[in-house]
Amino acid sequence: MKQTPGEAELLEHIYEWSAGLHGLSGTFGEVVVGPGDDCAVIREPGGGLLLIGVDQLVEGRHFDPETPIDLAARKAVARAVSDIAAMGGRPCWALAAGVLSHGFDRSDALFDAMAAWAGHWGCPLIGGDIAFGPGPLTLSVTVAGRMNPGTPPLLRSGARPGDELWLTGQIGGSMASGWHLLFEPRLDAGVAAADSGQVRAAIDISDGLGRDADRVGRASGVRLEIDATKLPVSHHSRGWHDACREGEDYELL
Repeated sequence: MKQTPGEAELLEHIYEWSAGLHGLSGTFGEVVVGPGDDCAVIREPGGGLLLIGVDQLVEGRHFDPETPIDLAARKAVARAVSDIAAMGGRPCWALAAGVLSHGFDRSDALFDAMAAWAGHWGCPLIGGDIAFGPGPLTLSVTVAGRMNPGTPPLLRSGARPGDELWLTGQIGGSMASGWHLLFEPRLDAGVAAADSGQVRAAIDISDGLGRDADRVGRASGVRLEIDATKLPVSHHSRGWHDACREGEDYELL
């Protein structure tokens, strides 16, 4: 029996297939960075860099059915905005798509909340799509962003031997504490890091420090060594081991 591939195997397949996209040119620009980073990067005809990231939110996986609709909408937008922050950019517009369950009676409130949060982070909601189905509420948000002129994006592949590792905040206990619904995308920190010229690489911690640090190491061809005693572990987590694997922190590494 053929085994269904997991997330890691599927991503590897996508990365291999997408290797030839680098440098691909079209009417709207040239592909600078394809799948494998927090965002794709497109060089626009005028020379500017456009960041494009997409993230999705699934009821029962990323939030409980009892979650207030405003907080679910907030997280859906914030996850995608956090990807822009990890590249060192500022968001500029957003698209949203949703699969709503039959009988869902909060669609107006959901749209209003998503539009409000998108505007809050400077990326007005300019379009999207809606479908209805039997499954859980599923939201997908695409956010575009731009780098400051002359500033290259922060990539997962930029780490070098001897670099220091920094986190923008605490990790661990995000789901237990409710922080995963209330986190603030680290836009100012990301822009400052990129503009400084001193930071080589970054990633937002969505799948846990252990897994996401490994992604930076693999992309950069280096090994990341982390002293667990120096990690800023939240008191909502049971310790550094759990904090490194729980995820949903959305701090920048």
